[in-house]
Amino acid sequence: ANPWTDQGSRSVEAALENFKPTLEKRNITLHGSLHRPANFIEIALGHIGHSLAIGAVLVLLVLLVFLRSPRTAFISFLSIPLSLLASVIVFRAFGVTLNTMTLGGFAVAIGVVVDDAIIDVENIVRRMRENAASPVPQALARVILDASVEVRSAIVYATLIVIAAFLPVFMLGGIQGRFFLPLGLAFVTATIASLLVAITVTPALCSLLLGHLKEDREPFYLRWMKWLHSHGLRVVARFPKLTFLFALLILGGVLALVPTLKTAFLPDFREGHFVLQLSTVPGTSLKEMSRLGASVSAELLADSRILSVEQQAGRSEAGVDTWGPERSEFHIELKPGIGTDEEEAQEDIRNLVGRYPGVQTEVLTFLGDRIGETISGETAEIVLSLYGDDLDALEKSAGDVASVLGKVTGASDVIVQSASESPRLVVRLKPGVLGQLGLRSAEVLDALQAIYRGTEVAQLYEGSRVIPLIVTGGGDSSDVGRLGEMPIVASNGKIIRLRDVADVFVSSGRASIQHDGGRRRQVITCNTRGRSVKEVVADAKAAIKAKLNLPSGMLPVFTGAAESEANAHRNLAASSALTVVLIILLLWIVFKSGRNVALVMVNLPFALVGGILALFLSQLPISLGALVGMVTLFGVSTRNAIMMLSHYEHLVSVDGAPWTLETAIRGAGERIIPVLMTAMVTALALLPIALKPESAGQEIEGPMAIVILGGLVSSTLLNLLLLPALALKFGSFGKRKLAITAPVVVGE
Repeated sequence: ANPWTDQGSRSVEAALENFKPTLEKRNITLHGSLHRPANFIEIALGHIGHSLAIGAVLVLLVLLVFLRSPRTAFISFLSIPLSLLASVIVFRAFGVTLNTMTLGGFAVAIGVVVDDAIIDVENIVRRMRENAASPVPQALARVILDASVEVRSAIVYATLIVIAAFLPVFMLGGIQGRFFLPLGLAFVTATIASLLVAITVTPALCSLLLGHLKEDREPFYLRWMKWLHSHGLRVVARFPKLTFLFALLILGGVLALVPTLKTAFLPDFREGHFVLQLSTVPGTSLKEMSRLGASVSAELLADSRILSVEQQAGRSEAGVDTWGPERSEFHIELKPGIGTDEEEAQEDIRNLVGRYPGVQTEVLTFLGDRIGETISGETAEIVLSLYGDDLDALEKSAGDVASVLGKVTGASDVIVQSASESPRLVVRLKPGVLGQLGLRSAEVLDALQAIYRGTEVAQLYEGSRVIPLIVTGGGDSSDVGRLGEMPIVASNGKIIRLRDVADVFVSSGRASIQHDGGRRRQVITCNTRGRSVKEVVADAKAAIKAKLNLPSGMLPVFTGAAESEANAHRNLAASSALTVVLIILLLWIVFKSGRNVALVMVNLPFALVGGILALFLSQLPISLGALVGMVTLFGVSTRNAIMMLSHYEHLVSVDGAPWTLETAIRGAGERIIPVLMTAMVTALALLPIALKPESAGQEIEGPMAIVILGGLVSSTLLNLLLLPALALKFGSFGKRKLAITAPVVVGE
């Protein structure tokens, strides 16, 4: 549990507990567990925190395997708690809470966080061992400083590019921006902190803990990986054009899978809690709605998966929800920890309430309900608004549209929000009679208001309390005769009856007339089942166009999650384009070579191959979480490419090595360990989330983790094989242009 976010719930529960004795004296039973959103928050935080802890342990194991020394592994691993602790301190200073999204951001950032330290430590250790084997070894401090400075510039720019790649996340607007902003803040803050740790704490710890390292023989598995990599690189370098063509074919094949993937705006949240909206004919009494609710509740509670059912019917005078007694809301809590399939439970609830005649229903998760209201003012995922001037034509067309929409595959809970008519009690005043009796219309209306709503006539004072004194009548009856006998005092003091000055009769009329921007509007809503919002909307538009001939001037407009999803994709595409421009500028500053910049950028689309393939194999939709994962992968892949090409630049410019196949193999061989380490620590940090992508608290981070995991596989292969081959053919390093001074052959 997170004390920063749970404080509100716990304070309310403590206050209610203090009221319990008073409530019991009035025969009121308090059920504190009913509709408690903190339950989902606590479960979600537990899941993501557990995944974060497991990921950290797996990262430590990888460091021990590759660095072969507890001390070097400790130095690298220490960057994780230091960076995350620094981020938490910054969050605390600015009032940012720890939640599932910020913890998810930390989980995604673990690989990047430890990457800076890994690169620095690995280069320092390698240079220290080379120095130990040198006939004239240098001072330890000088070796550590030179080794750290050697990679520092590349680390700084690579980190800046990773941060720049996250800019599209910060530019998301609306509800999606509110979701992903904490994740982006956590990722960027941790990444900046890791950079500071890598350039300050890591070299100092190396100086204190490592001492004089001796040249030692690498374990067999590292030697085997380097041997396999060097021979594979020789084959690839012999046929660079054929290899690149093969990579293009793979890229084309994977891109062909994209249209087959499902899409989603935001995932279904596994809250273990559903909101059932139930609407009957306008004019239904509160008593009848309570009776119906008791019947529905009894049937729901007969289901062994359901823990509790809470019904809300009616409203207070100053209530937020302004619907009448004909609409009721049920909060259904599932039993925790029994492995319930929530989609199946939701469908069973739909089928149960669907057996009640004359009732419109929709079943949503609590967050889905709130997200829908935030986006469009309606609780449903898809909102279709019909605009027109003729109310009768609007109502008829709305019914026709609802009928067509109900037959679209994947559409459920289809509801026409504004009912055509409802019963009403009409009081039509007689102006001539009112004038003869010296009465004003306002006086009669005030009397009616006092009967039905009450009128405040005075205030009573009891200590510091102000108690309003309200006069009201028996306005709970719709009996025309009784209402006609209502007494009214004329100006001359004579008491007359309402029937003397008004016609009182029962009629019917529209319960409400909705407007939007000054235009009359009818609203049809529905949710999706088994298909994406985008697919259902596309089919609905086609069906309405083919089967209906709407009157001239009537305009159908789809809003809700469909509109928000389209806007989010447009924003993400536009901001990603700007980010690419920024990254190209940063790459130019690093390399000052158009060829090398092009090498990095060509590598990026191939890095997405693994992410798309991972989504296809996992059968997860392309959601905003998956798209943000691709953005993250974009930055990680660019970072590894920068480190590889920067190392080539160092070998040629500083060490004076000629740019040949052997130099390319040497440079890639010296980078294979940090590349594999960073890929594996990032992958293993996300593995616990990726294994349970749809568990509570990981619904958004799960697709992100799967995309990054798949993308790491393809980007690592590309960075170790394709990138060196392309760099050998097209790269430009040092003061000289590319020149292959030795023939390229396979084998030694």
